[in-house]
Amino acid sequence: MRITDILRAEHTVFHHLFNHIEANAPAFKTLSEVKSLARLLEKVMAPHSHTEDELFIEPLEHCFDQIGHKETFHHEHELIEEMFVQIQKAGALKGARKGLLEVIAAARKHFEKEERVVFPMAERILKAKTLSNLGHEWMERRAASLK
Repeated sequence: MRITDILRAEHTVFHHLFNHIEANAPAFKTLSEVKSLARLLEKVMAPHSHTEDELFIEPLEHCFDQIGHKETFHHEHELIEEMFVQIQKAGALKGARKGLLEVIAAARKHFEKEERVVFPMAERILKAKTLSNLGHEWMERRAASLK
């Protein structure tokens, strides 16, 4: 399986999780409830972001430089990580809920950019065998992280 197919599938799972959180956010009653959901979302997104950076973005760095986005994708991952930190520092339910919805919006925007720009670029530039090998490496890393 190509790495781009795996990443798209993971994005779909995240979108379903985002939809659920957004639909239920008005009913969150406690600060700890929001922080707990944010921590869960952070923990499931972090491996995706880190492995994506290492396996997928780095081989395409030269391409991002040419289109003026070399720092953008790494920066967006870092920004999302910082948003999760700020949610954990929130002292009020309203601020934490707002932060949670904002981090979801930032992640959706980032995923959309990857799906619209990065994945098609990778599929044009990298050989099918390379995409498959990266997909295999992705699966091996995920299997190892579950042990």
